[in-house]
Amino acid sequence: MSRVYNFSAGPAVLPEEVLQEAAEEMLDYKGSGMSVMEMSHRSKAYEGIIKEAEADLRKLMNIPGNYKVLFLQGGASQQFAMIPMNLMKNRKAAYIITGEWSKKAFEEGKNYGEVTAVASSADANFSYIPDCTDLDIPDDADYLYICENNTIYGTKFKKLPDAKGHTLVADVSSCFLSEPVDVSEYGVLYGGVQKNIGPAGVVIVIIREDLIPEACLPGTPTMLKYKTHAKAESLYNTPPAYGIYICGKVFKWLTEKGGLAAMKAYNEKKAAVLYDYLDQSRLFIGSVRKEDRSLMNVTFATGSAELDELFIKEAKAAGLDNLKGYRTVGGMRASIYNAMPIAGVEKLVEFMKAFEGRHRN
Repeated sequence: MSRVYNFSAGPAVLPEEVLQEAAEEMLDYKGSGMSVMEMSHRSKAYEGIIKEAEADLRKLMNIPGNYKVLFLQGGASQQFAMIPMNLMKNRKAAYIITGEWSKKAFEEGKNYGEVTAVASSADANFSYIPDCTDLDIPDDADYLYICENNTIYGTKFKKLPDAKGHTLVADVSSCFLSEPVDVSEYGVLYGGVQKNIGPAGVVIVIIREDLIPEACLPGTPTMLKYKTHAKAESLYNTPPAYGIYICGKVFKWLTEKGGLAAMKAYNEKKAAVLYDYLDQSRLFIGSVRKEDRSLMNVTFATGSAELDELFIKEAKAAGLDNLKGYRTVGGMRASIYNAMPIAGVEKLVEFMKAFEGRHRN
């Protein structure tokens, strides 16, 4: 069976070149006589893998020297607790609620201090990004939290909110490495890699060194302290070794493709193929305000639950897989991450046009 075009939101499509290279090294990594899956994380070979991965990521993102890069476990959801445990010195924080994941982070934050929702787009089922130019952030808030790209709803902050001098914390899981970012604008940015970088099981945290506390909230487990992992260079315990190895290969793939500026241009070109069709379609309707559209996750529907279900079924049979929308949105969602080739988006649009021809009233 040939490979399908996989539009899953995560775990998601990976570059075929990376998968092929990993397959070639599966039984014998560079003459070691073993797979990376079998390799001690304390070995010289693995030390080289993780250090090279970090170095390549630093170059890709131009990460300043006063930021630590941590390869951790627990996924983005564990960061919902780690952030307040490590950063809530005043036991106060501000959150912008633009979807399910920022809402979950907000609810988790309530366990550790006083959290305030300073903006929200819940009134329109998170179909837009609220105005964040003049937020009423408590003066003593320890940080301002956002989910920069909303995987479920298909929205994206095109401009970072004015944090008014507060530390900006961002979950960038579904837009990680899709475009250049100025790391110095963030105190912490983090993301689960399974959407745009690697296999599930790794979360990357990039944190300014002065934010790594000597003492966290009372009762914080050793494994949930950023200091633990920063001091041990992500090797305090056995890391998600194979996942980090794949991430490292993706970093090299991105560099070979021209880096993040080139990737942004490619992603804009891909997204335009789908959005331009949606804008003129008489059957399919995009669910996000145009100025807030994500380049990574495109949400749309026909207006009929039965027709949506038929579309998803027929698309799968045509080799266009994982297009079902999240349950709180319904309809369809096409996740078109870095590794999705433009040919996949073009085939999707071709299928949508044919489907529209058969079912438009």
